[in-house]
Amino acid sequence: MIKHLGIIGDWVIGYYLEFGIWVLGIGRWRDTVLTPGEREKYDRQIMIEQIGPEGQEKLKRSRVVIAGAGGLGSPIAIYLTAAGVGMIRLIDHDRVSMSNLNRQVLHWEEDIGKKKVQSAATKLRKLNPGVNIEAIEEMITETNVSRLVDGCDAIVDAMDNLPARYILNRCAIEKNIPFFHGAVNGFEGRAMTIIPGKTACLRCMYRGSVPGEKFPVIGVTPAVIGSIQATEVIKYLLGIGQLLTNRLLMYDGLEAVFTEFAVNRNPDCDHCGSLVQKE
Repeated sequence: MIKHLGIIGDWVIGYYLEFGIWVLGIGRWRDTVLTPGEREKYDRQIMIEQIGPEGQEKLKRSRVVIAGAGGLGSPIAIYLTAAGVGMIRLIDHDRVSMSNLNRQVLHWEEDIGKKKVQSAATKLRKLNPGVNIEAIEEMITETNVSRLVDGCDAIVDAMDNLPARYILNRCAIEKNIPFFHGAVNGFEGRAMTIIPGKTACLRCMYRGSVPGEKFPVIGVTPAVIGSIQATEVIKYLLGIGQLLTNRLLMYDGLEAVFTEFAVNRNPDCDHCGSLVQKE
């Protein structure tokens, strides 16, 4: 019938199509608009000029993967949850042990024997019920990593071994997802941010294999490095500040010194070299 209405029919169809799109848009808007309670909760960070209400809504729309729920993963998850990132996906296959408790602050003695992601998710949901915490009990491998990080805006490296970091680095490059690296040893730590296709990647910096033996660490070190990583993620999601791209930030807790090293892209890198060649 509308077919015979000519211009009027076209107008009716166009109206309802636009109305449907508008309604869908309103639905998405309602999901990310700040509630009065959220405005009160985040009041002090909304006061920051570079954030404001619009920035807080950006955080609410964001989806972040944290690979590892241990020493680095704990402060990263705590501060991104407290900041109001909309969805946080924690990935870890390990269980809590007594030797974790000097640095993995999301886990307590009562959690010994529990899956780390479940222990962490319980605390984080109490910290901020408005954040969707996804707990994934899987070991990251080359076969499942793409599925595990799918649909997210950022991948945070909170791992304790280089092979797993390489898997995440390559996947981040292939899926064009920013990758936030952090590592610790004793009183020392390092952090760097990788933007696929634009900056040096983890493989550009590290060469050869690294022994996988047990390494020393004191809890304050991952607290510092994890906080830097969380800060980098927030800056990226909001599009503010200067990221740690093509720069490796080194922290020496004993000397209370931060040192920065330039990291250049390697055109022969087996992870990101093909992207360099395309430019």
